[in-house]
Amino acid sequence: MQRENKKRTTERRPVVKTGKKKKSNPLNRQEKELVAAAIVLSVVLVVMIGYKSLFVRPDIGKDDTPQRPTTGQEGSAGGPESSESLIPRVDGERKSKDYYTVLVLGRDTGGGGNTDTILLASYDVTNQKVAVMSIPRDIMVNVSWDVKKINSVYNAYGGGDNGINAVRREVSQLVGFEPDFQVVVEWNAVQRIVDALGGVYFDVPYNMDYHDPLQDLVIEQTKGYRLLTGTDAMQVIRWRMNDKDSPYGYTKIGDSGRMKLQQDFLKALIEQAMQPANVLKIGEIVQVFKESVQTDLELPEILWFGKAAVSGGLKMRNVEFITMPYTAAEVWSRSYNQKLDYLLPRAYDLLTVVNDTISPFVDPFGLDDLDIMYVNYDGSVSSTSGHVEDAQAALPPEIPVIEPDPEIGGEQTGGETTDPTLPDIGEEPGTTEEPLPETQEPDAPEADTPIYPESAEMPDLG
Repeated sequence: MQRENKKRTTERRPVVKTGKKKKSNPLNRQEKELVAAAIVLSVVLVVMIGYKSLFVRPDIGKDDTPQRPTTGQEGSAGGPESSESLIPRVDGERKSKDYYTVLVLGRDTGGGGNTDTILLASYDVTNQKVAVMSIPRDIMVNVSWDVKKINSVYNAYGGGDNGINAVRREVSQLVGFEPDFQVVVEWNAVQRIVDALGGVYFDVPYNMDYHDPLQDLVIEQTKGYRLLTGTDAMQVIRWRMNDKDSPYGYTKIGDSGRMKLQQDFLKALIEQAMQPANVLKIGEIVQVFKESVQTDLELPEILWFGKAAVSGGLKMRNVEFITMPYTAAEVWSRSYNQKLDYLLPRAYDLLTVVNDTISPFVDPFGLDDLDIMYVNYDGSVSSTSGHVEDAQAALPPEIPVIEPDPEIGGEQTGGETTDPTLPDIGEEPGTTEEPLPETQEPDAPEADTPIYPESAEMPDLG
């Protein structure tokens, strides 16, 4: 009996299929290492692809020659481009492998939308050098309407893309080449960028006290080095004079002083933005760009410039700010029936700045490559290009004769009086054979000779 039971226990039991797969053997050490390496390589590949898509080197390929925008109002604020107009350079051998130019326009939407801030920047990425040239808003440009200040161009063409392209064209005419890219910044973007950085340390050079109810503009800033908020920064870069009854006195720096102030602040802003701690704030700054900046640069291209500056070791000593060389002049306005103040580019000085500092091209420009306006002795205007868009302005202005005031006496012409009771200002040059004092000028040239003559053909503009 016992033997029989033992036999039963040794018999093989039938196999019952449960549907479960047989477990595979675990990976050996070598196989595990291969799998881990594959995973690491995959992650690295994904990161590299993402990295390359985040920073993209800007493409400066030009497909077309820029065309002049029109408003459809020939003879006023536009019209078809003249065949005699200069065509700015768009390609050629560059001074270095990565040398870019960017036109920056600052629009004050609270003040009518004019582009009162115009900057032309060049960035030599290869050699880590930056140059930024401020173009004064009252610079005269070769346009077909009466008031020829460059800050009028944007609105004259209806603003928007057409206005931006028009400003870009006029700047191109001034310097002889078309900027690679353009950036249009609304004023509030500066405020938001400063706040995103946590403020900017800046030495405010004046006690500022200005109020303009029409623009709802209040500027109240104390002199000294301190941390500026976005609101503070906006007030500082917009200031150019105090109220006449200000307790700080009637300080006035004008447009030229304000340009210098803006340049100094931009230096401080750039220096602050390049601090390593602010790299983590790039997301906030990018959001400001998306909402308040209009540009033909793609976001990865903008980030590429930032990466190039930080990783390339750009130093503030290699960032140069300059103002377009200019001289002041008055030009008769048909619309206002009086003379208006203008700034005329000093052509030879500007040519030097273009060739040595701003232009990205190896081949130098000549004066005939630039479209620089100047004023003749007879009050007419001319251009170094040999062509003036406004045919009426190229002729001597018809300045009306003002009837004499009976209480003053004397003939009055163009708002100036020849009353004999005026202070003695000396003999008219050429009426005496005696040597002229050093404070007097020689005889005036003929009426068709340009103002500030440097030679028989060209004006003395630098």
